[in-house]
Amino acid sequence: MKTMEQKNAEVVTAFIEDIANQGMLEKTDQFFASQIVEAFTDRRFTVDEILAQGEKVVARIFMTAVHAGQFAGNAPTGKTVKATQFREFRVIDGDIAEHRGWFDTATLLPQIQTQ
Repeated sequence: MKTMEQKNAEVVTAFIEDIANQGMLEKTDQFFASQIVEAFTDRRFTVDEILAQGEKVVARIFMTAVHAGQFAGNAPTGKTVKATQFREFRVIDGDIAEHRGWFDTATLLPQIQTQ
């Protein structure tokens, strides 16, 4: 029998990997979130690591995308990049009640900066 944490982790993993939810994963409270959507095309989100405790689930997600537009003063490179996003979920009775996310620009910017 699966624990509540295992079930909640499965709910969150399914949510992240469902392409229909991509628009929600692109939204964060960070001021540059809309710029990421504009500057990076062909975005795909995959779970790298997931931790669950009670109704809280935290996921480290990789976003793979093509740098096709201006971002943080960097001209488009056409490179495929891999950026980290952290996302916190609250799962109640098998449903995601709320979630919020943060992009880690420290993993993103070095990949698009010119040498």
